[in-house]
Amino acid sequence: MTTLTDKPLAPLLERLFQEAAEASPATSAAIAGLSDEDRTQLMRSKTGYLDLYARLKDVALPVSRETGLLLYMLARSGGARNIVEFGTSFGISTLHLAAALRDNGGGRVVTTEFEPSKVARARRNLEAGGLADLVEIREGDALQTLAADLPDSIDLLLLDGAKALYPEILALVESRLRPGAFVVADNADHSPEYLAHVRSPASGYLSTPFGEDVELSMRLG
Repeated sequence: MTTLTDKPLAPLLERLFQEAAEASPATSAAIAGLSDEDRTQLMRSKTGYLDLYARLKDVALPVSRETGLLLYMLARSGGARNIVEFGTSFGISTLHLAAALRDNGGGRVVTTEFEPSKVARARRNLEAGGLADLVEIREGDALQTLAADLPDSIDLLLLDGAKALYPEILALVESRLRPGAFVVADNADHSPEYLAHVRSPASGYLSTPFGEDVELSMRLG
């Protein structure tokens, strides 16, 4: 057994994923009236995303079950101790990352979320999962909260917040990524600028699409 597959975390994650699936109509209602083009523009705008995520403040927006498992496996196999996450939401991805740290013998997830109600939900879920002691949630704009006081060596970075900010968040963390560190970017197709960077031969990464919605990159030495 692992922390991920044992109580109290396994049944908690099952409930959270089920609640997120059942809430999909609420997601649709929150963005009703926006055309596909409007949604794309908001996702890719450096400022317009604020309106989109304000509409979705009560929606979980979780990673998929498969991506959650991938996060746990990457963190475990790499012996991760220091993880940075952009976009906590209700804490589903954070639970997977913290579970890996628990099974690795300890560490810290530094994560950030600008919506106060989501921070409160995430804290409750981390307490329920018995993992709150491994997670530091920084509330506010990630461009500020992740600009200082990060670990000197970061083993894994998860990008799952406003897609338009992926390049800026990576730039804040990049110098601290250890050789071999993984960067997981969820729904990175909404950030062409980010994809162009990590896929460039000169960028210092090996990068590939993984599954339907993830860009998986490894920092080279």
